[in-house]
Amino acid sequence: MEKTNKIIEIFKKDSILIISGLLAVISCIFVKPDMEYVGYINFRVLAILFSLMLVVSAYIRIGTFDFFTNKLLGKIHSEKYISLFLVMLSFFMSMLLTNDVTLVTLVPFALNVLKAFKDRRRTMYTLILMTVSANLGSMLTPIGNPQNLYLYTEYHITLVDFIKLMLPYSAASLVLLVASVILLNKTDKTVDTAVTEEVEAPKIAPLIIYTALFVLCLLTVTNVINFVVMLAVVAFVVLIFDRKAYKGIDYGLLLTFVFFFVLIGNLGRISIIHDTLSRIIEKNVTLTAVLASQVISNVPAAMLLSAFTKKGTSLLVGTNLGGLGTLIASMASLITYKFYNKVKTEGEHYLLAFTVVNILFLLILLVIYIILS
Repeated sequence: MEKTNKIIEIFKKDSILIISGLLAVISCIFVKPDMEYVGYINFRVLAILFSLMLVVSAYIRIGTFDFFTNKLLGKIHSEKYISLFLVMLSFFMSMLLTNDVTLVTLVPFALNVLKAFKDRRRTMYTLILMTVSANLGSMLTPIGNPQNLYLYTEYHITLVDFIKLMLPYSAASLVLLVASVILLNKTDKTVDTAVTEEVEAPKIAPLIIYTALFVLCLLTVTNVINFVVMLAVVAFVVLIFDRKAYKGIDYGLLLTFVFFFVLIGNLGRISIIHDTLSRIIEKNVTLTAVLASQVISNVPAAMLLSAFTKKGTSLLVGTNLGGLGTLIASMASLITYKFYNKVKTEGEHYLLAFTVVNILFLLILLVIYIILS
């Protein structure tokens, strides 16, 4: 019984990794491993993902985000404006740090700050809106979330075209988020300070060095610097300054990408599967991506569907909007849920509230998609 429970826990923790691994292995039965397998792997995507995660991990370890967030929140005394600040911070931070890193960083901090107001309901809705905000803010940039980086590279979308495509949805999302926070806080509470403890400032030298490395990653994303050079520099510099930063990398996500590369490569070589699924998906790539994301989450949906369509921009919109909806539509949403689950009290219906808010946002953005298309 104990072994069964452990297996279930492992599956819950890395379900996408395990499923993608099993699918990759099954596909290898139909397409025997050969030299073409090497061509399946997009090493550029893996190198950029690895480097970004490593630099952000190093940033977190020196307390960069905690310090600046603490300083800013220390000047705000109103629950309404603290909620607005946290939601807006989630929106803009996710553009550069990815939605999951943003939530891992901000949610524990938000829980600590909001408890000063002793309003459980508003705390719950603020966290839900922060999650929605991180998922929506991240869609504006290629590095905002893993599927963006993959699709940006896979379909050779230029940075300008990427931003132009996603800007209307991001702008609409920003307006919706601000309006939602205002509606949530029709009445307001104030305290002398919501910050309970001082946070030590990050040391200047490592802060400058990690910022330089982050810029190096951005230059690689925009094809200014070769990804091999970037990987070598980032890996070496972080190893010298803080080797423990390597523990902050999501190796499971990187391995999931490898499994999907193998699966996608093999599916592309099985003509009957490729041709049949291509005909089905091509009817409406965006809607298919939105629906697929609700079941398998948007990162796997982006990678899987890319094997059957050449409409990269439609897939990009669909998987970004598809991050709204169910709790697993974006795996980043699970981060907030896990944190909140540790402190929630009887009578609170987080999952119901989360789903209703997400569906409302999704429906509005789908209407905008229909108008634009």
